Amino acid sequence: MTDTATSRIPFRRLALLLGGLAMFGPFSIDTIFPAFPALGAQLDADKVAIQQTISAYLVAYALMSLVHGPLSDAIGRKRVILGGLVVFTFASIGCALSRDLPTLLAFRALQGLSSGVGLIVGRAVIRDVLHGEAAQRLMSQVSMIFGIAPAIAPIIGGWILGWSAWPVIFWFLAAFSVVLLVVTWLGLPETHLKEARLPLRAGPLLRDYVSIFANPRFQRLAAASAFNFAALWLFISSAPAFVVDHLKLGEGQFGWFFVPMIGGMVTGSFVSGRTAGKVSGEKLVRIGFIASAIAMLLNFAYTLLVETPTVPWAVIPISLNAFGIALVFPIVTLAILDMYPRQRGSASSLQAFTSLVLNALIAGVLSPLISAHVLWMVVTATVFLSLAFLFWTWERRVSKPMVAPTGEAETMPGETL
Repeated sequence: MTDTATSRIPFRRLALLLGGLAMFGPFSIDTIFPAFPALGAQLDADKVAIQQTISAYLVAYALMSLVHGPLSDAIGRKRVILGGLVVFTFASIGCALSRDLPTLLAFRALQGLSSGVGLIVGRAVIRDVLHGEAAQRLMSQVSMIFGIAPAIAPIIGGWILGWSAWPVIFWFLAAFSVVLLVVTWLGLPETHLKEARLPLRAGPLLRDYVSIFANPRFQRLAAASAFNFAALWLFISSAPAFVVDHLKLGEGQFGWFFVPMIGGMVTGSFVSGRTAGKVSGEKLVRIGFIASAIAMLLNFAYTLLVETPTVPWAVIPISLNAFGIALVFPIVTLAILDMYPRQRGSASSLQAFTSLVLNALIAGVLSPLISAHVLWMVVTATVFLSLAFLFWTWERRVSKPMVAPTGEAETMPGETL
């Protein structure tokens, strides 16, 4: 452990706190999905224009993700998280008060600039306080909690629209951020001690980023992680078209898509956490890719055989793909963080940046082009999965075999093994 204050935090309480901090990013994306038709009608914008509320958020998120990590390396994790929550609160209020699309997009970008602190800095916090299999367990538990957000966010958005207007969704996000701000202020100690901090200077920071990004191993791991999640993100970013246009469901029925998907992700995270130290990371990743490959085959078969997709059959392959991704993610992320023990914030930022740039392109460019046809979506998702597997296979061939961590694991008081 890094300090006595941190060592007094029960394992599950820290998991809940970091999971909650990771949730408000997905909440910002998925809660407004049911409001797309209302937004288009009130702001006089078509589907492609409304889709930019996602891409504007993600582009800003990606750009600022390069700053969150190194900033936390220099001034501490807690300060950066608290600052991000304050900015996100005011950005959400700005979205709620917007009455035209340019204003809404501007405040959505401000949301994106701030919302990455929970997920990006939270990953560094995990590696600050734990090592080995204990870090994998905590990363998996945080992923389980984080995974709930995309499932319940559109459901909450649909409920809000059932009794009020779309601005209330952003008032809800502001309130959620205030709750996280208070809980973080009271419950999260600083995990990155002053003696371990790095100076925040542009020259060394740029050199660090160039060094990390130019590392072939980082490139392979980051690409494997980004393309693997992209196979699922394509369906998430296309959810309004997939749920309403293809599955013929209403604005309040996004749960038919998100609940099974997140169920698969949470199950995969649970399995990853329970097998930490018992099954090698390499084997877990292999199982994850096999599960995702089976999901793609099922998706192809169902799409070709059925003219009109229906629930639950259309979402079962997506759920299985989410399960596979949840097995792969903690292993690859920890491998990246372990490459740079003194620059975990920077490594986490750069990994997030590579994934977010890809996600922004998918949401803003690719999804509007192909979401009208389910088969096109399945083909594209399969291409992404194939690329992820190729990068992972390349990494395993040139690096040492990954084994289950043993001697370096640390536990926290209150942890149940």
